[in-house]
Amino acid sequence: MAEDGRACYVYGVVTDDRTDESVKDLPAVGDPEAPVTLVRHGGQAAVVSEVPTGKPLGTPDDLRTHARVLDTLAAQSAPVLPFRFGTVVRDITAVTDELLTEGHDDFARGFERLRGCAQFTVRARYEQDAVLREVVLEQPEAARLREELRGLPEEAGYDQRIQLGRLVMDSIAAKRSVDALELGRRLGPYALASVSEEPASAEGLVNASFLVEDARRQAFEEAAEELAEHWHGRVRMRLLGPLAPYDFVADALREGKEGDE
Repeated sequence: MAEDGRACYVYGVVTDDRTDESVKDLPAVGDPEAPVTLVRHGGQAAVVSEVPTGKPLGTPDDLRTHARVLDTLAAQSAPVLPFRFGTVVRDITAVTDELLTEGHDDFARGFERLRGCAQFTVRARYEQDAVLREVVLEQPEAARLREELRGLPEEAGYDQRIQLGRLVMDSIAAKRSVDALELGRRLGPYALASVSEEPASAEGLVNASFLVEDARRQAFEEAAEELAEHWHGRVRMRLLGPLAPYDFVADALREGKEGDE
């Protein structure tokens, strides 16, 4: 690997105890016919495949394939350090002499911190009709404006529509803050760490990722199921995992993290 017009696509780094069979049938980014292989050096192994240098990466299939490789490895209950999508190096020599040699100590630190853990991501969004009913019941002003607008043509009641829209958005934003805290309160105790962000869509509640130890996975999944039942008909929850620790690998590689004394 990698001849003229070809380069090495790097998915991530794993420990050297992975077998070649663990990556044998995985799909490859950029070239479906290219085998995914392990490049071993210093007790660690980079997960790579060949990509043509003249073909741009970034299709939806490429993104899904990148995640599939890493999540398959994460599901095998051994640590994996995922790289950003699109990481390409010159050839095998660069993988061993530069990537694995220069990054060895950082990778070792990451393996130690993430061993026995996986990422679980919760994507929660409101059921629009249900949350709008809540707003109308809880906000008399919203109910009044809605009644005033009932039966009016689209071009009429412009000011009232603007006022109602702002009131609904503010009310949902307040609910989002409270409900995101509730999600963290219920699931956080079963995780070592968590990160969250507000989704872009108006009906989105939160996207939250949790770093969960294998020993606590069942308890975490049960807590997520209980919350989904509690919110049934109001919030739609989707639990993804076990995943590679995408949202936690940067902290795991960082020197000087608390507890490293």
